[in-house]
Amino acid sequence: MSRPVLGGRVYLVGAGPGDPELLTLRAAAVLAAAGAVFHDRLVSEEVLGLAPAGAELVDVGHRAGEAAPDLDLVAAQMAARARRGMVVARLKGGDPFVFGRGFEELQRLRGLGVPCEVVPGLSSALAAPAAAGIPVTHRGLAASVAIVAGHPGREADWSRLRADTLVVLMGASHLEGLSRGMVGAGWDPATPAALVAAATTARQRQVGAPLDRIARAADAAQVGPPAVLVVGAAAALPTPSPAGGRGR
Repeated sequence: MSRPVLGGRVYLVGAGPGDPELLTLRAAAVLAAAGAVFHDRLVSEEVLGLAPAGAELVDVGHRAGEAAPDLDLVAAQMAARARRGMVVARLKGGDPFVFGRGFEELQRLRGLGVPCEVVPGLSSALAAPAAAGIPVTHRGLAASVAIVAGHPGREADWSRLRADTLVVLMGASHLEGLSRGMVGAGWDPATPAALVAAATTARQRQVGAPLDRIARAADAAQVGPPAVLVVGAAAALPTPSPAGGRGR
């Protein structure tokens, strides 16, 4: 039996990687009952289309290079609607706690005395490689995986970070600098890499190349953000096209 979706609270919902069929049942139920939907830019139009016709849609997202939203203001706006008895859905691309600042928003809402529920989602860190046919772990080849953020100027310490498979989120807008930094920190320039854009949607595209050439390959193929970078031997495994023609 499904749990009821209650008014007067905020639901921090993972909207998944883009395909609405990859929402959890709980996420779909919350969205169907929502009176107000606060969403990031990366939440797909297909997912937003599942909200009720009369629901208020509030874009509180941003892209690389833009100022981040004021989390205190966003929390106050959501709290005001919840206090009026509304079901408030806070949609975040992927999973709200994987580089989504979801916990920061949860803290603010709790500080305002607003009941909250976290609805986990499928992160693009796992969904994008899988949709491209790339296993982030594979027996005898990849026994570990690391997920990092690739924000310009805030990259990981590539000289210390090591995993069989590396998944980089939010790094596609400066791929050249990112790959150059990794090679400069000691990563083998011949390490296989793949860039997967708009994963799980009809717009999905991907390209593969060695790490030191992935940026040029992406430019040549016109594969850009939003995209996920996968680095490691698993990125070079043969990947037959999945059903629906979304393979490479």
